[in-house]
Amino acid sequence: MSDTERLSRAIPACRICRDCPEGGAERRLPHEPRPVAVLSARARILIAGQAPGLRVHETGIPFNDRSGDRLRDWMGIGREAFYDRSRFAILPMGFCFPGYDAKGSDLPPRRECAPEWREEAMAAMPQIELVLAIGMYAQKWHMGKASRKTLTETVRNWRESYFANRAPRILPLPHPSWRNTGWLKKNPWFEDEVLPELKRAVRLYGGG
Repeated sequence: MSDTERLSRAIPACRICRDCPEGGAERRLPHEPRPVAVLSARARILIAGQAPGLRVHETGIPFNDRSGDRLRDWMGIGREAFYDRSRFAILPMGFCFPGYDAKGSDLPPRRECAPEWREEAMAAMPQIELVLAIGMYAQKWHMGKASRKTLTETVRNWRESYFANRAPRILPLPHPSWRNTGWLKKNPWFEDEVLPELKRAVRLYGGG
C-alpha cells in the first residue's frame, strides 16, 4: 500500500478534534467529524484550502459549493477536471467543518489537523509542483516567513513566491468565498494580474 493510499484511509477515521481536542474538552468539535481530503500519487497541483464548509461537510466532496464554483471559474476548468485525482490533490488546513462563530461565519480551521497530518501528507506527495495556497492559514504554513502580515499583501506580492527558485511553486490566493466579493471589487488587480497567471499555471502543470 502506498503512503497516499494509507493516508487516504487514515485521515477519514481521524477523531482528534472530538476525542482529544487542543485546549481541553470545552474546545471539542461539537459535531461528528467528517474529514475531507484528496491525496494523490500523480497530481502535480495541490489545492491547499482552509477548511470545509457546511455543504462540503454534508456531502463529503471538497469545494462542492459556491466557493468551489468560483474557484473553478478562476482556474478555468470544470468539475470533471477539478475532481480528477490525477490532476489535483486537495488538502485543506483543517479537514473538518469547524462550525460557526456568533456572527454566523465559519470558524478558523481546527488546530489539531496540521500538526498531526500535514507534513506526512506533503511527504507522501513529492510529485507536487504547484501549491495553490488559498487563504492566510495555508499561506502561513506553506510560505512561512515569505507570507506577509495581511492576505492582501501576500497575494499582491504573489510574484515573489511564484517565481522564487524553489519547489514546489506557490501561488497565494484569497478564499473564493462569496463573502470576499467586496475584497475582489476593492482589489481589481487580482483579476487583471493573478487570474491569467493562475489559468496558465493550471494548464502548465497538467490541470487544464
